[in-house]
Amino acid sequence: MPRLSDYRVVTFDCYGTLIDWETGIWDALQPLIMHNRRNDIRRREALAAFAKIEAHHQSVACDLPYPELLARVHRSIAERLELETNEELDSAFGGSVEYWPAFADSADALRALKNHYRLVILSNVNRAGFAASNRKLGVTFDAIYTAEDVGAYKPSNANFEYLLAHLQSDFGFEKKDILHTAQSLRHDHVPAKRFGLANAWIDRQKLSQGGDWGATDKVEEPCDTDFLFFTMREMVEAVKSDADR
Repeated sequence: MPRLSDYRVVTFDCYGTLIDWETGIWDALQPLIMHNRRNDIRRREALAAFAKIEAHHQSVACDLPYPELLARVHRSIAERLELETNEELDSAFGGSVEYWPAFADSADALRALKNHYRLVILSNVNRAGFAASNRKLGVTFDAIYTAEDVGAYKPSNANFEYLLAHLQSDFGFEKKDILHTAQSLRHDHVPAKRFGLANAWIDRQKLSQGGDWGATDKVEEPCDTDFLFFTMREMVEAVKSDADR
């Protein structure tokens, strides 16, 4: 069985794992909902629409900057939910990433993990969007690799090829040194396992116990995970316990 102390670098997804993107997305949809004077749109319905629509746009517009992609997602959500939108509302949603909140345990957990590992981000947003989020996370990451750098969106192979190549060239890390840590099965764990990476699932939605998929599109066949935690705080406690053995 693998141990958490076996790894030298933890690579993170950010949105859904460290940043509470579901709250951010739902809050950013409120202007559209209020513009249409609709009080029947439910969070679960809106997030499920986001999940399907974002996945589609990321697959067909892989070179589009994330704010522009989000603006397209917003227009498509409006169409699916039979809401009227406009360019101003679409653009505001596209620029909403900087307002998405961090999970309450993220900053403290990252500071604690920094004592044990190099910390690296592999994110589906653009550099400017992540920079705004990073100010909420309170640590300096050793490397930040975004979809803007790669020219593709996870779960594309290109993102993980880029990650592995740069961890090798920038730090000398091999696959055996890496623990990929994320919430999303679709965006992260399925491709990480495809590349032979060890993984830690931060199952904030409690999908492993029958929870809701939220803003993440479903996968038909969930992959194996090496470690399972429901919060970042749980992961830190496990790391400390392992280090004390």
